[in-house]
This record gives sequence, structure tokens and C-alpha cells, in this order.
Amino acid sequence: MPQRSAIADFFPRATRAAALTAMMLGAFSGAAQAQAASGAMPMGSGPGYHDPRSPFKPLQEVDGVVSWKLLSSVTVKADKSKVIPTFPAGVMALDKRTVKVQGFMMPLEPGDRQTHFLLSSVPTSCSFCVPAGPEGLIEVRSKTPVRYTLEVVTVEGQMAVLNDDPYGMFYRVTQAVPAAR
Repeated sequence: MPQRSAIADFFPRATRAAALTAMMLGAFSGAAQAQAASGAMPMGSGPGYHDPRSPFKPLQEVDGVVSWKLLSSVTVKADKSKVIPTFPAGVMALDKRTVKVQGFMMPLEPGDRQTHFLLSSVPTSCSFCVPAGPEGLIEVRSKTPVRYTLEVVTVEGQMAVLNDDPYGMFYRVTQAVPAAR
């Protein structure tokens, strides 16, 4: 029988999932805020880098699916303790609209079926690294669990364009359901 960690014994599964979510989202936010305070461009900014050695092909533009090129066209400026996004009109037009988005899944919960996860514009190459800045990530909350996969995931749901998210995210899709590409 495998040994359980002290964390697994002490915290129930839901609490561990919430802690993992907070660590993943908070890690980016804290780093970005620290660098913004120093005046440097935030670490992990940009739509992400697709390593040419990756076994996964880069995402292709698909009609009817929001373009990562559009989402990454946001500009940012550093304020005292945070990064302030300025969204172009095309991005703002997506706010509170039902949209289809595609990307590579980064789970935020344990298990193979996810209801809270990130979609990235590029595949992850490290389990502990955020592959892109906030313009290359979408936080997703789904109505029904979505099976974890290394392949491209497409979901449809309500888009929120976020100006002042406490975790530093720029985009969130809620009420998401799996969608055909």
C-alpha cells in the first residue's frame, strides 16, 4: 500500500484541491505583482512559447472559436503593485457573450474529470510551470466534468474579460460545456 503524505492525511480532498488552485493561480499573480512593483515586465507575460520539440502541434485557428491572437493582443502597464490590462475593442466585445475557446488543459483539481481548469494557448512542458502570461490563459468553470487530456480541448461558455482579477487572470469562461471544434 503506498504511503500517504502528511498533507493527504491532514486535509480532505476538497481542501487540497482548493489549495492547489490557489497555489497555481496565486503563484502567477504574486510573481506578476512583484515584478510590476519593480517596473519590470511581468514574468510569464505573452501568449506563450510553443517549443518546436513538443510532440503537440501548435493550435490552429478555427472558424467560430475565439482566436488566441485576438486574446493576446491585450496590452499591460505596470502599476505600483499590479499589472493593469488594456483590452482592444475586439476583446471587450466578447465580455458576457457565449463563446467557444480552445486550448491545452491545465488541471486545477485532482482526478481525470475536471470542472475547474485553465486552458493555455500552448501545451505545457512542465507540471510546475505556467506556460504563458495571463493573455495566454483562460480560467474555465464547467457545468459538467471535462475529461483531462493532453490533446486540444474546446469548450463553449460565458466569457468574462477581467480588469482586476485578484489572481491576475484576464479571461474566465463559466457555465462551460465540451464543444466540437
